[in-house]
Amino acid sequence: MTPTPERLKFRTDSRHCGWCGLRLPDDGRVGRPRRYCSQSCRQRAYERRSAVQRGGLPEDAVVLSSAELTDLQDRLFQLRCAAEDVVTAADDGAAPGELKDLAAQVVRSAHGLERLR
Repeated sequence: MTPTPERLKFRTDSRHCGWCGLRLPDDGRVGRPRRYCSQSCRQRAYERRSAVQRGGLPEDAVVLSSAELTDLQDRLFQLRCAAEDVVTAADDGAAPGELKDLAAQVVRSAHGLERLR
C-alpha cells in the first residue's frame, strides 16, 4: 500500500503519549506508531478504559477525580488571569516589550494545560 500524503503527514507530526501527554520520541521505526511513552502509561490507560467500560460510560468519556478537576480549574483560572493582564496592559498603552513578556506568560500557562494528568 502506497502511503497517501495524509498518512505521511500523520507520521511526521509530533505525537504525544495517550496517557501522560509527554511528547513521544521520533524514533523512525517502521510499523504501527507508538501510543504511549512507557509500559506504565500503557497499563494505566488500559486500567482506565476497563474501569470506564465496567461503569457503563461511553468509550470517549473523560473521567477526572475531584483533585484533578480542581487542579484543572486552577490552571484555567491562571490562564484567564494571564490573558486579562495582556488586555489590561494593552489598554493602558504598555510598551511592546512588556506586552511580549505578558504574552509569553499566557503561552506558559496554556502549555501547562496541555497535560491533564
